[in-house]
Parts: sequence; C-alpha cells; structure tokens
Amino acid sequence: MAPSITDAANDEPGLTRLLAERIVALRAMPLPEAARTAARRLLLDGLAVAVAGAGEAAPAGIRRLQQRLAAPGPAHLVGAGARLGVCAAALCNGAAMHVLDYEAMWSPPNHATSTCLPAVLALAEERGASGAEALAAFVAGVEMQGRLRVASGVFEPRAFRFHPPGVVGPLGAAVAAGHLLVLDATRLTHAIGIAASRAGSLLANAGTMTKCLHCGQAAAFGLEAALLAADGFTANLDALGHGQGFFAAFFNACEDGLLLNYGEPWRLVEPGYAIKRFPCQYGTHFVINAALQAAQRVPRPAAIRAVRIVSPVMPYVDRPAPADGLTGKFSFQYTAAAALLDRQVGIDSFRDERRFAADMVALLPLVQVEQREEIPASFEAMHVELEVTLADGHRIVARCDKPKGYIGAAPLSEAEHLTKVEDCLSRALAPARAAEAIEHCQRFDRLPSEGIGRLMTLLAGE
Repeated sequence: MAPSITDAANDEPGLTRLLAERIVALRAMPLPEAARTAARRLLLDGLAVAVAGAGEAAPAGIRRLQQRLAAPGPAHLVGAGARLGVCAAALCNGAAMHVLDYEAMWSPPNHATSTCLPAVLALAEERGASGAEALAAFVAGVEMQGRLRVASGVFEPRAFRFHPPGVVGPLGAAVAAGHLLVLDATRLTHAIGIAASRAGSLLANAGTMTKCLHCGQAAAFGLEAALLAADGFTANLDALGHGQGFFAAFFNACEDGLLLNYGEPWRLVEPGYAIKRFPCQYGTHFVINAALQAAQRVPRPAAIRAVRIVSPVMPYVDRPAPADGLTGKFSFQYTAAAALLDRQVGIDSFRDERRFAADMVALLPLVQVEQREEIPASFEAMHVELEVTLADGHRIVARCDKPKGYIGAAPLSEAEHLTKVEDCLSRALAPARAAEAIEHCQRFDRLPSEGIGRLMTLLAGE
C-alpha cells in the first residue's frame, strides 16, 4: 500500500493545488461529443505520423538505447515489433511521433500530441484501460498544456526562451497519467510539481535529431511523475506559482485566471488545432503555400532566376544552406525551393538525397529572405509574401495569410486528412493492417480494454 500524503500546514491552497482540485473535480463530467471527435482525429493523426516516423534515424537510435537499458515490458513500441516498460515506451513512441514535425499545431504554439498520447497509451496497455478512459486522459493532458501555454502570455515563436513542448509537455503528460491512475487532488498536486522539475528544452536543438527527444522525454517524464506521486513521492505544493517555480523560471508571468479556467470549452475544441499538411516547422507552411501558388505560373523551374521571401522576423527558420534534409524542415529557403521544384512537399522532400540533388543545390542560393519587424510573428496574425523572377524578367507574386487547416482558416477535410494518414501508415504497414488501425482509431472511445492492445499490436508490426 502506498504511503499516505498530507499537505503541509498553510493558510490557503496555492495555484497548483487549486488547479489540481479543478482537474480532479472535472473527471466525473462526461466529455462533449465535440471534444471526443477532436480527440479521435488527433489520436489517428498522431499514431499515423508515429508509424511513418519510427523508421527515422533518431527514434531508431533512441529505441536501441532503451532496449539496452530496459527489460521488455507491457507497452508496444510503434513500428518496432517490440515492447518495453511504460516510461521507456512513452519516450520511444513520443520521439517517433514528433521526429517528422508532422503532428498537429496548436495556439499558442505547442506539440501536445507527442508529449501526451504516448504516455496515455503505454499506461493504458499496462493497466487494461478502456478506450473511453484513455481518450478522456488524453483530453485532460492536452487541456493542461493548452492552459499552461495561454496563461504564460507568450505566443510569438520569436519570444520563446525554450522549446514549448519540452516545457509544458511533462506537466500535460503527468495530468493525463494522473487521470488513468485516478490520483486525488493532493497526489496530482505533487505529480504536477515533480513534472515541473523535469521541464525544459533548448531551441538551439531545433533542426537536429535532439528535437524529437524533447517530446519523447516530456511524455516519459510526465508519466514517471504521476507514477512517483501515486507511490507517495512529494514535491513543492505550489511548484507552479512559487516565486522560484515553473512560471517564474520559464515565462516570468502567469495569468492565474486563464490557468484555472481549465475545462470547457476544452482547448482542443476552442480554439482548436491545425492538422499539418506538410512535415516541417509550421512557419514554413506559409512559405510553402505561397510557393505552391507561384509554382502554378512558373513554366519550368530552370527559368527561375531569383526568389524573394518577405516574412516576419523568425531567425530560427532563416537557414539559407541547411546542413541536411532534417534541417531543411526549419528553412524558409529550402521549403520554398522544394515547393517550386516539385510542386508538392512531403516526407521525402526532407531526405538528404533531395537536399543535395543538383536542381536543389542550384536553386537554393537564388532564394533570399527579407525579415520585417512590422509583420507580426504569431501564426494567428503573420503573413508571408513570395516573389519569383524568371529569366525573361517576368515576376510572379504570391502571398499566404493563413495556411489551409490552421485555426480560423478553411479546415482540412476528412478526405484530405485520410490521404495524409494512409500515406504515413503505408510506409510501414500492409494495407489491411493499416485499414484496421484506422478503424480502431475512429471508434477509439468505444474500444474495450483489449482493443487498445490490439491497436498497438497493429502499429508495432507484431
């Protein structure tokens, strides 16, 4: 039996305890259909992307290390035909889910799927949870991350001090796992505090193999925090609001009311999320959309003499000569060139073979970026202009104010989303297996406990 936990004597509960009490109180409330529909779609998207990402070098290296360090366990590794303990599986599957930079985008910017869903699925497999229980836990973890992000007041990527999913992800995963573990408010307060000490990730590692580790670790650390709290492990009772706590360390501010509004309308419903159409950093989607518009009027790529991009100030995606295909995911120049040359951008656009192909090597030096302070840098308000100059002097101008599928823009249809899902799954699964996995995801909250095991067996390739 786990040791008991009692709060230290204090006059009033702190921010962390108040939040934990609200989260626990909402567990008994049924999720509205809009939230369940959104969660099922996000789950399908995340798992499909994980299948496609599992074969990449970074997740494969993480799996090899974890298999050396840890004994086999109850939780499947996507795309690996193997199982590990729950925390190791959450780490591996979170990295696979994020490595392609193809998972959903949020407002304020974050990656809330890869940092939360792998923890939920690993723990659900171990505990024999139903699909409905796991889906509710996933919604809880996504909500936690969204509330932390909006309460921070930091929306523009150029204002980030850390990579957001590595900061808020551990706390979201802790809340999600706490849902499945049925932690009471005191234990959940401690779980959040433990996870807060596991937060952090450097923006310097965007465009490297390490970036996917941010999300995998967030899922694993949050799950570990909840498991420790369930066993009696303690933390500061106000790790969020303390003067040397989470918000002071990472954001310098917290709008308490925005945080304590946790719950309906759930943030995966309002303001919602954006399914990514292209596997790269979201700011580059603006450039890609403008370049695809322009490409329709370019007679042939060899006729291009210059490309000019006018954008907000976003230094981390101003990379004129990316070192490899992976770094190209964070380059305005490279993504514009890929769209102009191929008239499409997909997973294979970011292979090293494409990065160093002769036509790409020839076009990249012709792409120039002009970053302007007067253009807002938040995804909600920014725009990008692109101008292509041809050999005959003709100029083609295009602009993207908001990519299709982004919050407030024209939504991505179910058919368009399924095209993405099927492409991702086809990279590792046979058609019949992929179809069964899709069917399981689409009715996930009606799955019995054994249904999650079956789904993960399909995705692992066992």
